[in-house]
Amino acid sequence: MVTLEPVQVGGHILVGVEVKLPKTTLLSISTDKGYIMCGALDIGLLNERLADRQIIAARAVGVRTIAQLLAAPMESVTIEAEKLGIVPGMSGTEALQLML
Repeated sequence: MVTLEPVQVGGHILVGVEVKLPKTTLLSISTDKGYIMCGALDIGLLNERLADRQIIAARAVGVRTIAQLLAAPMESVTIEAEKLGIVPGMSGTEALQLML
């Protein structure tokens, strides 16, 4: 099942997506510039094999809901996200605010 959920961050409405799969749930929240996602996101792949796409993204691990994704510290971020000031340890909300 796929669920879309409006998420308010800094006065903006973003799109939260929850995809329920067998034994796991994929979570993401996106802006026009980038996104944050659960532990299924492969930051290494984005930085290395897809570097030419200049993807702005950050990853949180151990989250099971959109609310947890917003509150969780980012575990890793892409090179392009770092250029915006997004660093590991900042919350999902803080990372998204820099992507607005």
